[in-house]
Amino acid sequence: MATLGDIAVSAGINLFTAFIFLLAFAILRLQPFNDRVYFSKWYLRDLRSSPMHAGAYMRKFVNLDFRSYLRFLNWIPEALRMPELELIDHAGLDSVVYLRIYLLGLKIFVPITFLAWLILVPVNFTNSTLEDNVKLSNVTASDIDKLSVSNVPLGSERYKTLIA
Repeated sequence: MATLGDIAVSAGINLFTAFIFLLAFAILRLQPFNDRVYFSKWYLRDLRSSPMHAGAYMRKFVNLDFRSYLRFLNWIPEALRMPELELIDHAGLDSVVYLRIYLLGLKIFVPITFLAWLILVPVNFTNSTLEDNVKLSNVTASDIDKLSVSNVPLGSERYKTLIA
C-alpha cells in the first residue's frame, strides 16, 4: 500500500530525472556537432554552416565557451514571448503545436490542482471515517487513503462540497 512517503520519494526521483534530462538537452544543444539536429532549419536557409569546415579541431565538436553554458535556459522565455508566425518560421509547426498543447494543459490543470488542494483535500483529510473503520474491523488504510473520498462518511453534508 502506498504511503505519502512513497509518493514523495517517487516525486523526488521524477523531478531529479527531469532535471537531468533538461540539463543533458541544454548541454547537447550547445555542442557544434549537434547543430544539424537542433538547428536544421537554419542549415536549409544557409543561416548556419557546418562546424566541420572551419575553425580549430576541438571547436568543431565541443563548445568551449563557458559563458554559453551559464545562459543555457535563456531560449525558454524568448520562445514563450515569440509570436506564433515567427515561431513557426524559426522552429517549425510541430514546435508551435507542442507549445500550444503544453500551455493549454497548464491553463486547464493548474487551476484544477489549486482548487483540489484548496477545497477537496482538506474536506477529505479532516474526516475520521477510515480511522473509525480501522478500529472496528480488519480494514487497513494509509495516509494517502485519508485524501480520498472514502474518508468522507456516507450521507454526510461534506459530499455536497465534493459534488460542487
